[in-house]
Order: sequence, then structure tokens, then C-alpha cells
Amino acid sequence: MSGFDDRKKAQEAKFAHDAQLRFKAEARRNKLLALWVAELIGHANPDAYVAEVIAADFEEAGDEDVFRKVSADIAAAGKGTTENEIREKMAELLALAQEQVLSE
Repeated sequence: MSGFDDRKKAQEAKFAHDAQLRFKAEARRNKLLALWVAELIGHANPDAYVAEVIAADFEEAGDEDVFRKVSADIAAAGKGTTENEIREKMAELLALAQEQVLSE
């Protein structure tokens, strides 16, 4: 029976570790995305914008809240970026963030 319990504990630990890595990678992606958007729209204070994007991420589960925030800000700045371009950048930055988190 202890073999089963050990396997169960190992699976739970792996799940928790994977969830923690996923959270860190998504947070890093949001920071990288915010810095990209801040440069794109010419935001005067990129660090403040990073904080705004991070705060937007807590509105709901998933990426849509972050997407809506940056998309609206890009549109308000009059930049001609499409939904697809933003989503592609988000995916690209998530891959980069995952690499960075795993290499730490």
C-alpha cells in the first residue's frame, strides 16, 4: 500500500510543481508583453504599465483579460496591430518566458 501512497504523493508534487512553473511563466509573459506594448504605444512609464497589465490578469482566469487590456491600449494609441498579431506575440513571449523560467 505504501507504494501506491508514494506514487500518489509524487504525482501530487509533480502537479503542484508544474502549476507553479506555469504560473511563473505566465507572469513573466505578461511582464514581457507589457514591456512590448509600452514600447509600441510610447508609454511614458513602462514599469507602471507592467503593473497595470499584471493587475488586469487578476480579473478572470485565462489570458483574455490580459489580451483585452493590451488590445484596448494599443487601439487607444492608434496603433494598427491586429488581434492575430497580439495573440501571436503572446504565444511567442510565453514560449520565451517558459524557457527563461526553466533555465533559472
